Amino acid sequence: MTDSKDASQSGYTYAKAGVSIAAGNALVKAIAPLARATARPGANADLGGFGAFFDPRAAGYKDPLLVAATDGVGTKLKLAIDHNRHDGVGVDLVAMCVNDLVVQGAEPLFFLDYFATGRLDNGVAEQVVAGVAEGCRIAGCALIGGETAEMPGMYPDGEYDLAGFSVGAVERDDVLTADRVRSGDVILGLASSGVHSNGYSLVRRLAADKAWKLNRPALFDQNVLLIDALLAPTRIYVKSLLPLVREKRIHALAHITGGGLLENLPRVLPEGLHAHVDADLWPQPRLMAFLQAQGNIEPEEMARTFNCGVGMAVVVAGSEASSVTEALEAAGETVYRIGAITEAPRGCTVAGSAEVWSARTSWTATHHG
Repeated sequence: MTDSKDASQSGYTYAKAGVSIAAGNALVKAIAPLARATARPGANADLGGFGAFFDPRAAGYKDPLLVAATDGVGTKLKLAIDHNRHDGVGVDLVAMCVNDLVVQGAEPLFFLDYFATGRLDNGVAEQVVAGVAEGCRIAGCALIGGETAEMPGMYPDGEYDLAGFSVGAVERDDVLTADRVRSGDVILGLASSGVHSNGYSLVRRLAADKAWKLNRPALFDQNVLLIDALLAPTRIYVKSLLPLVREKRIHALAHITGGGLLENLPRVLPEGLHAHVDADLWPQPRLMAFLQAQGNIEPEEMARTFNCGVGMAVVVAGSEASSVTEALEAAGETVYRIGAITEAPRGCTVAGSAEVWSARTSWTATHHG
């Protein structure tokens, strides 16, 4: 007797179609304490309503502009799913959104997540949302809602997808815009925590072609498994940067995501200004060197594919470079002075000497924004 005949005789239900309302309700109850732990002025972070409110006045804003961002985790998620490591991708999800808000000068206020899967596994979903809540805690924003979608037939068994949505606020006079940048400004680089959440289609191709043993210690660090090095969560820079933004000591910020330094720095420059980045000025992380060696990747390709050890670029006046560096280091960041802004067609040039990033000769890569 077939399942369809059983269903027709006993009555169809959503559960027989593959969707468990009970599991969804249980998940909401399980993650509610995680959301409440992210409560902040302006939001109580309770779950369960059709929508969630935020009060900017309660958060201390007088004349705010709202800034919105949305993103996902990309194919890093596939690597995490394949190796049953679900706790860090929630942090990645938050980071990719809130780091995009702070570059506008905005404080992330609240976050919502979207978790979609073919069959809901509450254990996996709770790990993911726990990571989202941790990312919100690090960023100082409230997890005020989200959506869990169980859609049989849309995803293979055991797989899921994530999307994140965040809204921030910035007082009208504090918005970071390109017109603050001047020739002679210095570019500071804030160290990344790893590959972050871009370039994983190449990482996964290398892993397959080179038959990496991902659950063994990394060749470049025997104290960490290679899979853990590759899945290190994206660093969240919000709390270290916001005080300096509000003190108007930062001219521009660039979140180094897809396109690397080459393509992201021009996005925050006005016409007539060019970012010159000197790869000699900071150490290539061992993970990046490993990826480059494994793929025989040219330096120019590294500069437009990976963050190469710099997760956020900070543009400041030359006179402020030392004091801003000290403030960021006091906030826990590793800071490198990586370049400067000059008068030239808008864009970015990354250059290195022979042997830097394994180059056989000196090299340059340029992108015009």
